[in-house]
Amino acid sequence: MCGRYASARKKHELLEEFQVEQDGEPDKELGADYNVAPTKNVYAVLSRVPKEAERGVRQLRIVKWGLVPPWAKDPSIGSRLINARAETLAEKPSFRQAFAKRRCLLPADGYFEWMPVEGEKKKKQPYFIHPADGGVLAMAGLYEFWKDPSRDDDDPQKWLVSCTVITTNAEDQLGRIHDRMPMMIDRDHWSEWLDPKLTDTEQAGRLLVPAEPGRLTAYAVSTDVNNVRNNGPDLIKPLPEEEETALF
Repeated sequence: MCGRYASARKKHELLEEFQVEQDGEPDKELGADYNVAPTKNVYAVLSRVPKEAERGVRQLRIVKWGLVPPWAKDPSIGSRLINARAETLAEKPSFRQAFAKRRCLLPADGYFEWMPVEGEKKKKQPYFIHPADGGVLAMAGLYEFWKDPSRDDDDPQKWLVSCTVITTNAEDQLGRIHDRMPMMIDRDHWSEWLDPKLTDTEQAGRLLVPAEPGRLTAYAVSTDVNNVRNNGPDLIKPLPEEEETALF
């Protein structure tokens, strides 16, 4: 699963990188976050078709990590829906409608996973996994709208927009760290993945292709990342070689 990631790029960088046409939150900007955890607000790239328009407009929005389906009684379910397995998207009631109509990209610099330390039953070593070329990691995601029945219709917080990260099997060297990984969408397929007019889930599913071996690389990092209150660029710095060697 993907339960923690880093997203430190500035808004203007994301607007340019993803060729965003509309800043959905022009008065808001998230700060660099090297320890993004579930229930936090995150950036999402999505496409919506305005009224009387013929095509979708690519937007950058701020959404809450942890998907809340429209039928949920309250938003607490979101903490249990931070990931969606690629293999069952079209079947699960929590995800199938969003998979057909509300797909997004979740920009990241990389993500964290934990691997048990040999000989240490309770100890796990965190790793930072990121694109080998230093580029952005465009994680496949879904988003949803949830209407809060306790708020008035004119309340700006009436609607909650939330998201989930799609995961797949981890292959190659990454599989030794954890058996799951976020699904990334290649740049050539961004437009098709985001297209709200693409509602054929079988066709959308063909865009979910796990990263080829070598596209992502990993290195051990400090256990400081274990505490969600810790933040800053030091969390993604590689452990000194002698410390990493001592793990094995």
